[in-house]
Amino acid sequence: MDIYKESIELHKKIKGKLEIKSKISIKTKHDLSLAYTPGVAGVCKKIAKNKKKAYDLTIKGNSVAVVSDGSAVLGLGNIGPEAALPVMEGKALLFKEYANIDAIPLCLDTQDSDEIISIVKAIAPNYAGINLEDISAPRCFEIEEKLQDLGIPVFHDDQHGTAIVLLAGMLNSLKLAGKNITDVCVVINGAGAAGTAIANLLRCVGYDDNICEPVKDIIVCDSEGIICKERKNLNDEKKKFLGFTNKSNKCGSLADAIKETDVFIGVSKGKLLNKNMIQSMNEKPIILAMANPVPEVMPEDAKKWGAFIVGTGRSDFPNQINNVLAFPGIFRGAIDAKASRISNKMKIMAAHAIAGCVKPTVDEIIPSPLDKKVAVKVAEAVKKSV
Repeated sequence: MDIYKESIELHKKIKGKLEIKSKISIKTKHDLSLAYTPGVAGVCKKIAKNKKKAYDLTIKGNSVAVVSDGSAVLGLGNIGPEAALPVMEGKALLFKEYANIDAIPLCLDTQDSDEIISIVKAIAPNYAGINLEDISAPRCFEIEEKLQDLGIPVFHDDQHGTAIVLLAGMLNSLKLAGKNITDVCVVINGAGAAGTAIANLLRCVGYDDNICEPVKDIIVCDSEGIICKERKNLNDEKKKFLGFTNKSNKCGSLADAIKETDVFIGVSKGKLLNKNMIQSMNEKPIILAMANPVPEVMPEDAKKWGAFIVGTGRSDFPNQINNVLAFPGIFRGAIDAKASRISNKMKIMAAHAIAGCVKPTVDEIIPSPLDKKVAVKVAEAVKKSV
């Protein structure tokens, strides 16, 4: 049986991966009076006087909403809220397994950005954090940005989780290659949610304590080639790249972009890299090809053509760039610190924490996604950075 059929059979058998479980049992009238009326009125009055008491007296203090509109689910595209629900259930399961956070999947039957923003604002009193998931670009940028003043962390994992784990793998790869991050040139293929977040993280602007310095240059490509000043078809998000990437204003195709660069980051589609492209890169090229299910280049081909280190988004190859290494620990640390938002400093600290969880080799630049100790280390790093 293949993995898809096996997964369908499992979900059919268990009817969803989550359930609600009571922390207390109701066996006597006194139990009922404590948990519900009349005793619960005392708790309500306490919170009415001070809303922050909800963190200590209700589920809010350990709850995250996993919010999606089903518009960009995995590699499946715009499949809608019902079809997105199994993924959001899975995300909630990972929150619990890795960070003991009670996460609730909320799949919304709207793809209107303003409506999504209004809904999230309205439900925010119930949660200590909001995890945005599988919302298509460029709408995801606007939605996340307009929710930053909720007073609780709002984090679009497809953007920042990917970027954080990618940076962790890149830091260890550069260490093995004997290269300094300030000396390398990076090409990012894919200018959607993940590609944009990666570029912004590598930019490293505005960090007060020199945790990470910017790379020498970043070149971003989309489906039509290099994002450069001559391009007339750039949306507002892509125009922002012009302010900090492609310093020499190189134009052309991916083949032109990748020449004499040190790191290739793929968040696009499969089978884009060829032998000539990899061999045109600088010595000890690092290939982080994260398209799923087919990466931009298969690891065995990349190695054969001269790649020093290869990472993908797949679990059946070494060096899997997997968001589960980031988001549980980030939310655990932010919630425990009662942070109002996820800062850039937190993201950088999280990346360094992930990188520090392994003694890197060419086949282990980041920890296994099954290593649950990573979330603890990330949470500690995030708490320190608040």
